[in-house]
Amino acid sequence: MPEPIHNTRCCIAGGGPAGMMLGFLLARTGVELLVLEKHADFLRDFRGDTIHPSTLQLMYELGILEEFLKRPHQKLRELRARVGSESFVMGDFTHLPTHCKFLALMPQWEFLDFLVGQARKYPTFHLQMEAEVTDLIEENGNIAGARVKTSNGPLEVRADLIVGADGRHSLVRDRARLKVINLGAPMDVMWMRLTRHPDDPGQTFGHVDQGKILVMINRDTYWQCALVIPKGAADEVRQRGIASFQREIASLEPFLRDRVEELRDWNQVSLLTVVVDRLEKWSRPGLLCIGDAAHAMSPIGGVGINLAIQDAVATSNILGPKLRQGPPSPADLQAVQERRTFPTVATQRLQLAVQNRIIRRVLGSTRPLNLPWQLKLLRVFPFLRRIPARIVGVGFRPEHVNTFPVSADQSSSRRAV
Repeated sequence: MPEPIHNTRCCIAGGGPAGMMLGFLLARTGVELLVLEKHADFLRDFRGDTIHPSTLQLMYELGILEEFLKRPHQKLRELRARVGSESFVMGDFTHLPTHCKFLALMPQWEFLDFLVGQARKYPTFHLQMEAEVTDLIEENGNIAGARVKTSNGPLEVRADLIVGADGRHSLVRDRARLKVINLGAPMDVMWMRLTRHPDDPGQTFGHVDQGKILVMINRDTYWQCALVIPKGAADEVRQRGIASFQREIASLEPFLRDRVEELRDWNQVSLLTVVVDRLEKWSRPGLLCIGDAAHAMSPIGGVGINLAIQDAVATSNILGPKLRQGPPSPADLQAVQERRTFPTVATQRLQLAVQNRIIRRVLGSTRPLNLPWQLKLLRVFPFLRRIPARIVGVGFRPEHVNTFPVSADQSSSRRAV
């Protein structure tokens, strides 16, 4: 039997922040589209959960901020850190030129669930769960569609545009044979959760000391903890045993000493293999990559989600009007990369500087650390805290929604055959 065929204007591979935001925005402008998500749900732990002020600004511009903030979240108005025994404020979000002057910490499944609910208000939006792109369909040098494995069997999707939003290990960019520039990373991250007590410190913070880095995110009833380790050292850490791992966490944050035994085995610890890279060219005729598929970011600053969402907004602004008429041209696709190249490269250069000048040195040190003079300036001149807050919270080129929704009747009339 031949594979069933689904025809649409745009097929988005990946239902993460970039793919789902793009699906919502394109549906809002009347573009017929299909989002493919390989998992059965969004309930996966230790995904990026930071919703930046620039993303909250988009929600405000879309008129859905109030409803969005009804979802479970915590507000973060400053970034705190500790080097050795000295604590200080790294960033102050309260002076940002945005409607919301805080960073929201929200489980990613809540964020994605909200976007799906908003997108489904438009009849041109379609989402298929348990549907994974396995290959691309190429005709005369153009990408004309995708082959998809679904829970009901194989499916062929034909589209004017395939968007690869399937993350840092993107199959779409691999099948499209797009060249990847690997920028390197000196560390990996081991994620875990530990119970949070009511009398614990209330703030999200990072701790750097004696060759170790621990980041703790306040999740109200638990701490989401990230231990930064040298690149490729995960096997060595596991070989030392879970008891040694518990002691390492407790040595960095003694107030966790009474609960590190909650980590009974390595199944409770997730490894994030850190990758920093970007595509030399984000597109081919009929195909575009955005988000982590186009540029994997370091976890420094938690800005990966922000960059991915900004990519989605730029893509919708540039390609939405084109897709309503027909296939976008190669020049249209290139325009997205040109729009997003500066913030991508600038952010990655900053992350690489932090990796190489700070993190690499910390992970290679065995001596107690003193607060560097550059960070001491943040204590002496509080207004300097606005700079890192601006970079993390807004980024180098924030995008704004410049398209307007069409009515349901108009949206339906533009459906693909």
